[in-house]
Amino acid sequence: MSELIQAVINSEEKSDLRSFVSEIRHQEKRYLLRNDILSAYADYCDKHQKSEDFIQSSNLSKLIYYTQEILQEDGNLCLIIRPKIASQEVYRLTEDLNAEELSVQELLDVRDRFVNRYHPNEGDILELDFQPFYDYSPAIRDPKNIGKGVQYLNRYLSSKLFQDPRQWLESLFDFLRLHQYEGSQLLINGQIQSQQQLSDQIKKALTYVGKLDNEEPYEKFRYALQAMGFEPGWGNTAGRVAETLEILDELIDSPDHQTLEAFISRIPMVFKIVLVSAHGWFGQEGVLGRPDTGGQVVYVLDQARSLEKQLQEDTTLAGLDVLNVQPKVIILTRLIPNSDGTLCNQRLEKVHGTDNAWILRVPLREFNPKMTQNWISRFEFWPYLETFALDSEKELRSELRGNPDLIIGNYTDGNLVAFLLARRMKVTQCNIAHALEKSKYLFSNLYWQDLEDKYHFSLQFTADLIAMNAANFIISSTYQEIVGTPDSVGQYESYKCFTMPELYHVVSGIELFSPKFNVVPPGVNETYYFPYSRWEDRVESDRVRIEELLFTQEDASQIFGKLDDPTKRPIFSMARLDRIKNLTGLAECFGKSPELQEHCNLILVAGKLRVEESSDNEERDEIEKLYRIIDQYNLHGKFRWLGVRLSKTDSGEIYRVIADRQGIFVQPALFEAFGLTILEAMISGLPTFATQFGGPLEIINDKVNGFYINPTHLEETAEKILDFVTKCEQNPNYWYEISTRAMDRVYSTYTWKIHTTRLLSLARIYGFWNFTSKENREDLLRYLEALFYLIYKPRAQQLLDQHMYR
Repeated sequence: MSELIQAVINSEEKSDLRSFVSEIRHQEKRYLLRNDILSAYADYCDKHQKSEDFIQSSNLSKLIYYTQEILQEDGNLCLIIRPKIASQEVYRLTEDLNAEELSVQELLDVRDRFVNRYHPNEGDILELDFQPFYDYSPAIRDPKNIGKGVQYLNRYLSSKLFQDPRQWLESLFDFLRLHQYEGSQLLINGQIQSQQQLSDQIKKALTYVGKLDNEEPYEKFRYALQAMGFEPGWGNTAGRVAETLEILDELIDSPDHQTLEAFISRIPMVFKIVLVSAHGWFGQEGVLGRPDTGGQVVYVLDQARSLEKQLQEDTTLAGLDVLNVQPKVIILTRLIPNSDGTLCNQRLEKVHGTDNAWILRVPLREFNPKMTQNWISRFEFWPYLETFALDSEKELRSELRGNPDLIIGNYTDGNLVAFLLARRMKVTQCNIAHALEKSKYLFSNLYWQDLEDKYHFSLQFTADLIAMNAANFIISSTYQEIVGTPDSVGQYESYKCFTMPELYHVVSGIELFSPKFNVVPPGVNETYYFPYSRWEDRVESDRVRIEELLFTQEDASQIFGKLDDPTKRPIFSMARLDRIKNLTGLAECFGKSPELQEHCNLILVAGKLRVEESSDNEERDEIEKLYRIIDQYNLHGKFRWLGVRLSKTDSGEIYRVIADRQGIFVQPALFEAFGLTILEAMISGLPTFATQFGGPLEIINDKVNGFYINPTHLEETAEKILDFVTKCEQNPNYWYEISTRAMDRVYSTYTWKIHTTRLLSLARIYGFWNFTSKENREDLLRYLEALFYLIYKPRAQQLLDQHMYR
């Protein structure tokens, strides 16, 4: 039995447990989540006048704190307890307080019965279990080290390889012989025929370069090294070549994990990278704010620029300029023929500010031109991904003159395409989720059949399972994205076990302790987003124009609302208009607080102003809701809504203009996987209030460099903002203190240089791991292909059949 339950039953608190369970049974709600449970317990303690000590320290309070869910069934309670991060225990608690542990399979049956989708007489349901594929792979033990996969892998790899020096030297020698660039041999040539010869020649080469000036260019002594067996790739100067050879010499003679990482990170093995971002309007101008087009587009474009720059630096440092090596980054997305004034109908577009980074747009096959010629919602995109991947493979081989070295997927659809491409092209696959929809839509798996017509979650969640298990490594922006916090389940953790009633049961969907997980937060583009106080970098005409747009300009085609007093402190937010981004919630929060309205104006930059202008169902719903809220709370004169699409330059200046007036930024999302707009606002110097649900918990230190809000508690959120505004009015320095700390936080942790250096290091080390471990993943990949062809593809075909008649 659970230690938590046992402790209560064996104490005087047993009667309290009985009373509390009785009250739960009499609730109308039959399925309680953590907030419901805590609320019910608070009501119980209040009703029975429990002491503060009991509320804080009793065994029952501990049990309640760790209980994530309660399901009622036939007078019994099913308790899902999460005693620590990334672990779960399930118990059935009977009326007489007997606790019986349930297996994962039994829990999934309970959930099926809850929605009346349990049919044991019709046979068993398909069970998906990925655990056997991880049983023979290294696994992290301590939950706090989850997300530090590469550090663990280095130690593990070192210990294994170094136990057998002969195997270690053989693996290293074979790995060094492997590398080429477009037919040109790198690192070592045929002059070096054995591990022992490699070791001898390294010492000989070190003696030679040691006599040269450190700054001697590589091309001056290239052929001398070549005669010893060393090809380009060791460095661009005598000093750099000596450093790299010394690291390798140390690795051979007295290996350790730090030396291994230092050496592998220098090996020139990544030159061509593909970033897959399949859905939405992917472009550089006139796209942000359109449906399905927001932070991910910004992220991928900034990442592409930074990756190209880092690859160029690495290539030069490795001395590969002598071979005219030109790294290339391609962003793979779909081509939209009816492009609505954007460049999304252009096959190839150079990424601004780069030498060799490109957006490659591949058209969808024309199953039904009314669908495929136009934008398609990310929830409807699934039938086109396989043929898109097949057509993209040909285009990529043509553009890259061969295969890429690394494929990085973005979001579910991009990750599935990355899986299909990586499988066919036999290259390393990296996944970036951005947001797993399963965490965003409550009970979305349990009620998937009711939601299928609108969201098609059966396809999305199946694609997630395939892609996350296929990936060689996964990048998350935060730790909590993987395994949550002590009191909330992580996005990936939610895939550990779940039911899709009448479709399949996931008994073990992902190994959270796998070293494939790595936390690598993104950066912010400092060309466009920088502190408001850097006047020398700001353009005065832009500032004046943006100030008019925000506060005074009248243009009914793109602006709703005229401010009675434009000098009031602005509360600002900018996001897509969809349910999860919750801008309507912020408007209602503002509407419910007359005190806040006295001190501030609310200004939103979001989507379209008119229902008839939008083709997205959620956006249309939110537009109608926003107008209702404006009228309900009579926000006229205190509220402004800009339905504009901003360039990156204007987007950066808009934050700074708000900061000029000592405004604040509010990010009210019901869930936010990371929050690039939070970084943009903070680096601009805006005090930021951000949702406590998701990534912002790791960006912001509450009340130090920003503030957490619970976007479902509107009055409480209004009070927090009002409290800040009041403090600023009483002490003008308070705004500057929070502003300065916000900027410092971003500059210390969230830069693209940090991100891409880490990402490329991961790519190299996982490449080395895949080569030296000889890990046979074919059984796993075959299992995933079966899932794709037997579950995903038939359901995608059904959706495609529907699309043919639209």
